[in-house]
Order: sequence, then structure tokens, then C-alpha cells
Amino acid sequence: MKLFIYILTIISLLSPADIPKNYLKKIDKEVLMVFDIKAYDKMPMIIEASVLSQMSNDFDADGFFKIIDGENHIGYFYFGKAPSKADDFDYVVIFDEALIIKKIKILAYREDYGGEISSKRWLRQFDGTDRETTLKYGKDIIGISGATISAVSMCKEVNCLLKDLSKLPL
Repeated sequence: MKLFIYILTIISLLSPADIPKNYLKKIDKEVLMVFDIKAYDKMPMIIEASVLSQMSNDFDADGFFKIIDGENHIGYFYFGKAPSKADDFDYVVIFDEALIIKKIKILAYREDYGGEISSKRWLRQFDGTDRETTLKYGKDIIGISGATISAVSMCKEVNCLLKDLSKLPL
């Protein structure tokens, strides 16, 4: 059994989920900038089945990574998808080592309207949010005219992600 887990870990280290290469480049750029480092390693998080079973069906364990700088664990990132009016959009959430949001970036938005949710200014509202917080759209998160569906969706995704991550024994 230990050999099986070891082999599975090695395979997962070689292929970071189903994150497209162009997204990995964007994620790398953001991680390096957020933590002000020159290089880092990403390590897929292995979440026990008992913990994973408590999480929502939307949580994609293959998109959750530990960020390592040399020998130091400095944070995490999560790659996810969220629904907009007619399509999904892709995003990354970068966390510090205590799972407090440091930055969110929309990697691809596929709608004609609502792209304002990609704005750094709007996304900064999520910075500093921890696993114990539930954000309320319209109160904690200011809405965007013309992007209501996507903005509500992003707020819901972040709340769901934080709730799922609160189940992790860190």
C-alpha cells in the first residue's frame, strides 16, 4: 500500500492536474510576484479520502497545490472554474501558509459581458479573507453593474472554497 501511495505521489508530481500550460505560466508569474521570490516548486496536495468526502462536489483536489520556496512551505494555490451566464471562467486563488487569500486572478473569461470581474481592483476585495469568513455579495463584496451573474458566482466560489479548506487539518 505504501508503494502504491508513493507511485501515485510521483505521478501526480509530474503532471500538475489538468491545468493548461499557458495557465501554469500565468500562475507561476503571479506566485513569484505575490511572494517576491525568484523560483518555487508546486507540490500537489494529497487530501485524505475522509476529509475529501466532507468537501463539496465542486472542490477539485487536483487543482490544489502547496507552494515551496527551497525547503520552506510559503503558501498554496487553487486552480478552479466558476460558472458565468453561458460559460465557465478559470481562476486561481493564491493563499499564504495559513490559507489566507493573498490574491485572486481570473485566467480566462469567456463571456462578452461581465469581464469587469477580472479587474485587479475588484478582485482585491477578497484579499485577506481566511477560512473562517463568509463573504456577502453586496455587503462585503461590491457588485458590478453588467457583471452580476459572474460577480455573484465568484463570491459563491470563494465562499465554497474557503468552507472546503476549513476542513483541512493544517
